[in-house]
Amino acid sequence: MKNKKEASTDLSGLFYFRSMEQHLTSPFYQSSGICIDTRKIFKDCLYVCIKGANFDGNTFAEQALEQGASHVIVDNPNYFKEGGEMTLVKDSVLYLQQLANHHRNRFEIPFIGITGSNGKTTTKELIHSVLSKKYKVLATEGNLNNHIGVPLTLLRLKDFHEVAIIEMGANHFKDIEELSAIAEPTHGIITNIGKAHLEGFGSFEGVLKTKRELYDSIETNKGTIIVNGDDDILKKNTPADIPLVLYGEGDHNSVRGKLIRLSPFVEMTWNHDEYASDVIQTQMIGKYNFYNYLAAAAFGVHFKVPNKKISAALEEYTPTNNRSQVFKSGKNTLILDCYNANPTSMKSALDSFQMISAENKLFIIGDMRELGTESEAEHQKIIDLVEKHNLRGYTVGEEFGNATSENILEHFQTVEDALEHIKMKPITDALLLLKGSRGIQLEKLIETL
Repeated sequence: MKNKKEASTDLSGLFYFRSMEQHLTSPFYQSSGICIDTRKIFKDCLYVCIKGANFDGNTFAEQALEQGASHVIVDNPNYFKEGGEMTLVKDSVLYLQQLANHHRNRFEIPFIGITGSNGKTTTKELIHSVLSKKYKVLATEGNLNNHIGVPLTLLRLKDFHEVAIIEMGANHFKDIEELSAIAEPTHGIITNIGKAHLEGFGSFEGVLKTKRELYDSIETNKGTIIVNGDDDILKKNTPADIPLVLYGEGDHNSVRGKLIRLSPFVEMTWNHDEYASDVIQTQMIGKYNFYNYLAAAAFGVHFKVPNKKISAALEEYTPTNNRSQVFKSGKNTLILDCYNANPTSMKSALDSFQMISAENKLFIIGDMRELGTESEAEHQKIIDLVEKHNLRGYTVGEEFGNATSENILEHFQTVEDALEHIKMKPITDALLLLKGSRGIQLEKLIETL
């Protein structure tokens, strides 16, 4: 580890401290790590009081010290106590963000930023799997990818880390710009641009503009972008005169792949220069994940991970948290993709489901949230796609209740309604796709199915 530069000053107006002076940083460097939840206090941690919609971390300041925290950052003077164990700041979240940026700038290592409408977390995990074959890697845990999660990830950096992978989520304009100002990525990837969180962005163009903020940041940092060369939208929006690594099926890509089949798992090959892999039997379903695998391979190539180790990492990766998992019960085979859903990911899931050969295929799809005024039209498009593919199944949620089709065997307002129906009329010997927004909670059906 080397000192890259002095602590950052005002970054695009984001931070209010002119610099992170020693009295603001020493509580962190003298601690055993950061904590923002008194239910998870650990010995000698630095507790930062964060305010939420229904709580105020400042109210737990003294309790944190009693539980073993070495120091507390408060931003409400009513809870500040003299004596050296507390520091009063103007805004605890902004303090956390600037502290994270200060800490990030102590490291001269690659910082990989990942954003996109779909596949961020899966791609992050795959890249982590590949790069860990050669490097000591820090990566975002779970999907802690917002204005608090990104700083918490950066503050986990230790002297031994050689690469950092930072997932960045966005619900509104300028979100990625803000997160990039904190993480200052040197490398990056936008997995795709789709119709996610339209309520916050207003339109597809709004989503594109916000995601592209990652490219802008990397251009400023004179970094490298890894791009799906088969995606015309992404290619057209890359900055000029910046190094690119292209991946995809087309011959123009430097890292190329071929989808052999869905069994339902992705079976694929990939090649680069003189190397051509054997058939890789992955542990995830969906053509959309085929591109996520290729993205991870492209990062491996760029960072000079041996080709055979890249292939091994792709084959070994096992998904978690209801993301593209396949689960075989005594009754059915379940494709679990019920962590989240938007029009782009729903279409991809149904397109892939249509490609899988099975005698009895049924879907159970739930509402797609946060689509604003586009919601009714986007849900109808999904029903139209179901008819096009001649797929049969069930819908869950209020939004799908407005769409009708002979392909819909039954519609349920809630997942509890669906559960009662399935208990009375069990589904057996089927290949079932479960896909819906997290709020629908389709995972409640797993045990019964």
